[in-house]
Amino acid sequence: MRYASITSRLADLGSGKWSLHIRARQLKASGADLIELTIGEPDLPPDRALLDECQRAMNAGRYRYSNGRGEPAIVAALAEKYRRRRADVTAANILCFPGTQTALFAVMLGLTEAGDGVLVGDPLYATYEGVIRATGAHPVLVPLKPEHGFHMRAEDLERAVTPACRVLLLNTPHNPTGAVLTAAEIAAIGEVARRHDLWIVCDEVYEELVFDAVFASPFDNPDLAERTVVVSSISKSHAAPGFRSGWAIGPAEFTERLLPVSETMLFGQQPFIADMTAYALTHEIDTARQMREAYRGRAGRIAMALARTPGVSVLPPEAGMFALIDVAGTGLSGEAFAWALLEEEGVAVMPGSSFGEQAQDFVRVSLTVPDAPLDEACRRIAALAERCTDRRERRA
Repeated sequence: MRYASITSRLADLGSGKWSLHIRARQLKASGADLIELTIGEPDLPPDRALLDECQRAMNAGRYRYSNGRGEPAIVAALAEKYRRRRADVTAANILCFPGTQTALFAVMLGLTEAGDGVLVGDPLYATYEGVIRATGAHPVLVPLKPEHGFHMRAEDLERAVTPACRVLLLNTPHNPTGAVLTAAEIAAIGEVARRHDLWIVCDEVYEELVFDAVFASPFDNPDLAERTVVVSSISKSHAAPGFRSGWAIGPAEFTERLLPVSETMLFGQQPFIADMTAYALTHEIDTARQMREAYRGRAGRIAMALARTPGVSVLPPEAGMFALIDVAGTGLSGEAFAWALLEEEGVAVMPGSSFGEQAQDFVRVSLTVPDAPLDEACRRIAALAERCTDRRERRA
């Protein structure tokens, strides 16, 4: 039987990147003593007020058809949120989607097609290559180097640009590295985008989980407003990933042209979830602050626990819910170390190679587990690292 070419383009870009996580879940289901540090599943539940609002909306009959742009309450709430960042934002700049992933897919579908290039930092979030290749476009990787804190540099972006490039996909705060671009870095990157007439699509889902850095965005720079699209959601900020409530914010012409694409795909999100999201955006909810403090503390806890461990070093994140650990000193790649850690010590982490070439010497550790199991995980990581470095020294 015949299939569309998209099935071939995405054949190796689905769950294969998460094979270690899937294996860990299987082991855990069979009763293994396993600590799971793979995915960013918040350990804090959504605020009770959000659940009550969702239930209230359902009981009030808010389960009928919606519209392609978004329910009036959520559109108004988003307009107000982003107007605090840029005064010219109106409802015409907003499209609502079921989560950031869907927003990204639709935006890429609206901006790129076969043969186009999409510039994206390496390391990159695991689904980015898929949303790029789904349209027939191809990723053009910009190295994010450990010696620069994994911050994208304008000169590296300039070197990567090709005549086929149409879009720059930014992610700040960044997953998996936790890097937060400064306003100056964004201005320099934006100047490259202007020279080459590139759209800037910025994934800002970790905006409210910045530790001590200052959040900055191309959306807030008036010189970049005409070419910037922001995607985000309440998944991370309000510990509500399962509710799938996200959005895209961009120029009015962009949203008008993308609206038929969105309507053809989805024709709106669930009104009761839209009402809950509007409530989340218009009320003081403490969830993000609690997570921010917890994740900052846990990142420091990991760094302290592994400070004297031979062969590994922790890169302190500036934001988000992950930390990277450099394991090159053990003599193993990130991939080999992650699998050995699962099989020998019962700790599941993500191999850096799941996120790109520049992260091959790293493993990514989730900060979304309580302190006690995190401390035990660090003890097991140290045990493996010590065995590996001992073997390496004996061979030398």
